[in-house]
Amino acid sequence: MNWSQIETGWTSYTANAKQQWDKLSDEQLSGTLGKREQLASKLQEAYGVSKEESERQISDWQSRQVEQQTVQADKKDK
Repeated sequence: MNWSQIETGWTSYTANAKQQWDKLSDEQLSGTLGKREQLASKLQEAYGVSKEESERQISDWQSRQVEQQTVQADKKDK
């Protein structure tokens, strides 16, 4: 899944993002509007990680969103 899909449907991904990064408030997450750079910046501030580490975490999370969509689609088909 590319980031533009996540950005476009950001409101449906914020709950998953909140589970991943519980130090970020709902307002902080929604305030990023799904912008990857803004999310990375929030992660750096809240967790005290480097830009590289925040990007790694976002990439890992992003790859899991593909898996999660597949699982949800499978459930709907049953």
